[in-house]
Amino acid sequence: MAGGKERSMKALKEVWKRAENSLCADCGKPDPDWASSTLGVFICLSCSGIHRNIPNISKVKSLKMDYWDDAQVQFLAKHGNAVTKAIYEAHIPIYYYQPTYNDCQVLREQWIRAKYERKEFTEPGKQLPYSDGVKEGILWKRGRDNGQFLPRKFLLSEREGCLKYFTKQDAKEPKINVKIDVINATFQPEKIGNPNGLQITYLKDNKTRNIFVYHESGKEVVDWFNAIRSVQFHYLKVAFPIASDNEIKNRLTRNFLKEGYMEKTGPKQREAFKKRWFTLDHRRLMYFKDPLDAFAKGEVFVGSGENGYSVQKGLPSGTQGNFSWNYGITIVTPDREYLFTCETETDQLEWIRAFTSVINQAMTPQEYASKCLDAVSFPS
Repeated sequence: MAGGKERSMKALKEVWKRAENSLCADCGKPDPDWASSTLGVFICLSCSGIHRNIPNISKVKSLKMDYWDDAQVQFLAKHGNAVTKAIYEAHIPIYYYQPTYNDCQVLREQWIRAKYERKEFTEPGKQLPYSDGVKEGILWKRGRDNGQFLPRKFLLSEREGCLKYFTKQDAKEPKINVKIDVINATFQPEKIGNPNGLQITYLKDNKTRNIFVYHESGKEVVDWFNAIRSVQFHYLKVAFPIASDNEIKNRLTRNFLKEGYMEKTGPKQREAFKKRWFTLDHRRLMYFKDPLDAFAKGEVFVGSGENGYSVQKGLPSGTQGNFSWNYGITIVTPDREYLFTCETETDQLEWIRAFTSVINQAMTPQEYASKCLDAVSFPS
């Protein structure tokens, strides 16, 4: 008995250490130490918890703590991540967002359910709820002024190239009508206070407008997210006919590079520093009094190093404004310096790393055209 158990464990380790099984099959996290004995995939602890919620399809066990018999090991050896992915991920639409271990629970759960439970990607040309170019339904939207979430009708149309929402079900005219090419969508469960919280942003008069929504159904809100990406993809295919699919895919929805509180001072740099919520959306650095504000109080363009932009640790000597946080950051632009302070050194270093990643990138022609945002400075 002991010899059989040792033999089984040795065979398990051999399958486990194959290169194809070195990353979680669902989120890509390194060194997965769980596996599904019914699907044959190697997964991380976090994804194993999602698999447990579909026990009729996936039964998970620890590779370190649980016993695997010979038949189960042979099943893993026959399958593994590469074979199983070839079945369940055979026909993923190019625009579909495939989450990583850094993404929120609802994205990862619906990705796993889409693959194994609903089998959305096993057949070519399958009709999907986010692929037909139009989506209509109710989302709970946060009011701009009162902060209450109320049901609102949303309509997404590829033919019209826009997203609309209506304050009443029978309303003839939409409250907003936003062109699809200026929209971004990113999941914000912690900020919104709902596990299915989605932040939709768009440009209005060259300023960023935020809309915060959620849906009780995780599947429905992720379907909305991928429907937006689908419509954007097809719109951009027409707008940029010579661009590759991957180039267009990289221009779809994006996560913010960094968000959090910092203190800021005004342009004269003698005013008291004030605590504000900051969002770095690629080259747009915006600040808000509250994380759920509809409009930024100010924003600034963050260009490239070759165009005179840099980030420095600390504040200039002789800075006069009073501040309560001691970890300073200075953003240097061709026009002026912007001064910030962070509460901890960890926050300071993370912000510097985020700014540096943007400044080190060469600017595109489109970014040169949008450089007029430099005129939109932070007021005091």
